[in-house]
Amino acid sequence: MTQFPLNFWHKLLTATLTITTIYFPNNPAWAQLLRGAGDSFAEPLYQRYSQEYQQQTGEMFKYTTIGSGGGIRLFINKSIDFGGSSLIPTPIEQNQMEDGLLMIPTGGGALAIVYNLQQITREVKLSREQLAKIFTGKITNWQQINPSFPNQKIQVVVCSDHCATNFILTKYLNRITEGKIPASRNPDWGFKVFSSFPEDSGIAGEVRRIEGAIGYVQSNVAVANNLSIARIENQTGRYVQPTLAETQKALANVKFNDNFTTEDIKDPDEGYPLVSLTWLLIYKQYLNPDTLQATQNLLTWILTEGQTFNEPLGYTKIPENVTQKAQEAIKNELKIKPY
Repeated sequence: MTQFPLNFWHKLLTATLTITTIYFPNNPAWAQLLRGAGDSFAEPLYQRYSQEYQQQTGEMFKYTTIGSGGGIRLFINKSIDFGGSSLIPTPIEQNQMEDGLLMIPTGGGALAIVYNLQQITREVKLSREQLAKIFTGKITNWQQINPSFPNQKIQVVVCSDHCATNFILTKYLNRITEGKIPASRNPDWGFKVFSSFPEDSGIAGEVRRIEGAIGYVQSNVAVANNLSIARIENQTGRYVQPTLAETQKALANVKFNDNFTTEDIKDPDEGYPLVSLTWLLIYKQYLNPDTLQATQNLLTWILTEGQTFNEPLGYTKIPENVTQKAQEAIKNELKIKPY
């Protein structure tokens, strides 16, 4: 009888397992894992999408929060399969996207003004003028907001990077101050802020930790962190919170362009004023047909089944006529890159 050495059987077993792995049709290791990064404004939504998408389809994607500016940079560098952004890339940025850009809207959300005043039980209401003065350093004490509030310094916490939340807030301040405050991804606040963080989670944690703090985070993040949320005066003079109903009012009349971007939302007539849409940044050309197909599958799911998860998380849905046009663009505009 022929004797085979032990390492022969080890190699044979390894080869057998390899062959089994290759031909096992439902092996998740062979699913196309798409990797995205960017916007923290939409992180709760994309994390829910990720869970539900895997459960419903067996396919997977991973989303990492690094801010809209970071997502745009990685997308330009082709370091990710898709980006997340509540910012519309500038013409200069779009010119650097060698494989093209298709922006797919996924939902609308609100930016909450959050604060920490443990000594009061009543709600904080901020007029348009007060909000602008807080974020320009002209109001520095809570008693300037309301004489019944404690004699407490206002500690302003902001986003440190090229954040969509910075732009959402400052473009609103730009509108209500008639252009005196520039709209910017990376504002010069004009005074020394207390602290800054690149993501909503850091801002939320700092506001929760510091008595007298005020900051801004996506409304779902504010609720998840049990933060106090200020009522903001809107254009009609109502003081409103960033509820889903008020967000829907603010975004009800938004107009979409042919490329799925929108007209600038600076100061809606109704509802909660600090709102924005959010998009996925998608390449138009692909070297790998599997990546192309996986991307089309994911985007189609987000625009159909995925939209059912928006409202429970406080995000608005994208109008059906827009999602239908976006699905057509996904089918017709995403292609294999010619050699």
